[in-house]
Amino acid sequence: MGVDSKMAWRNLWRHPRRSLLTMAAIAFACLLLIFMLSWQFGSYDTMINAAVKIHTGHLQVQAKGYHKKKNIRMVVADPDAVGTLLHNMPGVAAYTFRANAFSLVSSADRTYGVVVVGIDPEREAQVSTLKSLIREGAYLSGGDTNQALVGRLLAKNLQVRLGDELVALGQGRDGSVAATVVKVKGIYGSGQDDFDRSSIQVPLTFFQDIYAMKDSVHEVVVLGKSLDDVSTIKKAITTGIDTIGRRDHLIVFDWIELMPGLIEAIQMDLYSGFIFYIILIIVVAFSILNTFLMAVFERTKEFGVLMAIGTTPGRLTNLLLLESMTMTLLGIAGGIILGIALTWYFQVHGIVIAGTADLMRQYGMPEKMFPQLSLKSVLIGPAIVFIIAFLTALYPAVRVRRFKPVEAIGTG
Repeated sequence: MGVDSKMAWRNLWRHPRRSLLTMAAIAFACLLLIFMLSWQFGSYDTMINAAVKIHTGHLQVQAKGYHKKKNIRMVVADPDAVGTLLHNMPGVAAYTFRANAFSLVSSADRTYGVVVVGIDPEREAQVSTLKSLIREGAYLSGGDTNQALVGRLLAKNLQVRLGDELVALGQGRDGSVAATVVKVKGIYGSGQDDFDRSSIQVPLTFFQDIYAMKDSVHEVVVLGKSLDDVSTIKKAITTGIDTIGRRDHLIVFDWIELMPGLIEAIQMDLYSGFIFYIILIIVVAFSILNTFLMAVFERTKEFGVLMAIGTTPGRLTNLLLLESMTMTLLGIAGGIILGIALTWYFQVHGIVIAGTADLMRQYGMPEKMFPQLSLKSVLIGPAIVFIIAFLTALYPAVRVRRFKPVEAIGTG
């Protein structure tokens, strides 16, 4: 340890209470930033997984142009070939097939335009949470034909209950009139109003028969084992499509492209969180500024003597910066240790927000929320604190350079 380092360390403990309070403020800021960022990142993963499992999946394979136009003629003509490609693909947890058609659906008294969705009941239960979202009645089974699941809001608008009949009228893929009568077997509530008011679900084979789809579908919906696998799966599917000669007809979308509104909501929440974090860091910065301004004022005579015996202003500036950075690093180290320990505990045990269990279940989210420790959440907050602390300490350190030995010695 050099002479300047020894002096900085001793000067740091001239007023141990003040130094400890400043380090505690820095440590608390780092602890809070680590925990809150981990909480945000963990809650985002939970939100994304809950949203994609309600309807979109992590990825979808569609015909080119279908995502924008929703034309019933734009189909995945050979879904089994895509299914074979996905069957043993690393990172893929499950997949299913869906077909969609806009139709007029009528009850005894009311008519609404909705999307009729053909689903494979068994595969759908592996990809989405639709089966667990049934609030009344029962989920579809493999042997069902003219049965339907209806969203809670749509059922209310159509004024239908379990067992009531609905008449669906639309256009088949070949241009023919597609008409059928279905009975309400179940009513689901996802918490997503647009989804609950705009669609009904019927068995896929029944849909393909009514809408003249043959064996084709509109969407191959893929669920990954984790969000981290999505980009890898997307590349693998794109490459696989090329190998089976479907590149000119099919395209792969990930959940970001399928649900841009969710990304915007996450970004807005992240920005609002950063405003709070910046306010917290500014408070800590003022604490550091106060500590070192007090140190400069108290030691003005000492600095004058040191300058009079030949110590350069630059060396004094470096000494003060060394003191401030030592204090800051000690506070940051303590904050990182405490922040990791606190976050790890709740990452293992979870956090239950009292009174929100029913609301969480309504949106298909778990009752417990789990923060998610990562290198990013551990380093971002402390790095910002370090930069702000360094910039804050520059002012009192540079102020020493303006001292004149005679005037400084005469102070006090």
